[in-house]
Amino acid sequence: MTLSMARHPLGDGGMQVERHWQELAAKRRLYSVVGIGLLLIVVSGSLWFANETNSGKFFDRIPHVFDFVGDLVPRDSMEIVRAMFDLPSPYYDGSLQYEYPEGRYYVTETFYIPEYFYKMAETVNIAILSTLIGFIFGGVLSFFAAKNMTRNPLLRGTVRRFMEILRAFPEIVLAGFFLAILSLGPIPAIIAVSIHTIGALGKLFFEVIENADMKPDEGLKAVGASWVERAWFGMVPQVLPNFVSYFLLRLEINVRASTIIGAVGGGGIGEQLRLSISRGHEAKTLAIVLLLFATIIAVDQLSAWLRRKLVGDQAFQAVM
Repeated sequence: MTLSMARHPLGDGGMQVERHWQELAAKRRLYSVVGIGLLLIVVSGSLWFANETNSGKFFDRIPHVFDFVGDLVPRDSMEIVRAMFDLPSPYYDGSLQYEYPEGRYYVTETFYIPEYFYKMAETVNIAILSTLIGFIFGGVLSFFAAKNMTRNPLLRGTVRRFMEILRAFPEIVLAGFFLAILSLGPIPAIIAVSIHTIGALGKLFFEVIENADMKPDEGLKAVGASWVERAWFGMVPQVLPNFVSYFLLRLEINVRASTIIGAVGGGGIGEQLRLSISRGHEAKTLAIVLLLFATIIAVDQLSAWLRRKLVGDQAFQAVM
């Protein structure tokens, strides 16, 4: 009896539940194995099809995957510095590869801004202006899209659908459309990034508003405040820290988006990066990549500092 109880401590009902659980676990393992097997078959078939239809033969080119990285190595490391600051190169031979001083933007007769710093500033300006436009219009639309601020379902649904349309298309697609209409330059890039930012920030903002405390709104409503007064005095003070946090996050995203759009004619550093890569100018390419990397880090650190100043250090301290 004691040995039987030691072997089956759960009893008859418990053992039945245990057997049922083991059966379910076995089925789950079987389904997982079959699913993984089917996934491997599909992926293998896709790779085979892609390799057969690729004129360069994907698998045959795998050993050369790092050749491009090797081609980016300049003659000496100082070439990257010369390319970044538009300094004369000792290797200048009349070609575009080493004509670094030609890109200088002279402020006075002697003082100049290096070309890539000027182009990087243009890209950042596109991102800042686009984010500001998205912040303003997305912020206004978000109050009409929030359920706790707009009781009319038709108006609320119309605004939400409108913002969905704005963010449905990637910035690069919108930029291509406006570049075809307005020609090359930063203006189509600003419009494209702004449109997408309005839709993206509008969605994030109205979700913040719907999670806000409604007691201030109820108090303002009780004393006869208008809808605008309720939104401005009851909601904005609550949601503004989150709004600014999302604004700074979107600014980081838009710096990268503006760079990509620049590669298709939207102005800024992206166009220079595309040209340097296509022409095989290794020092210029590495200089632009390093400058982009430094700019993204700087924007990220500035955003973190501003968020900390806005919200307070206590929000960033670990809870013990």
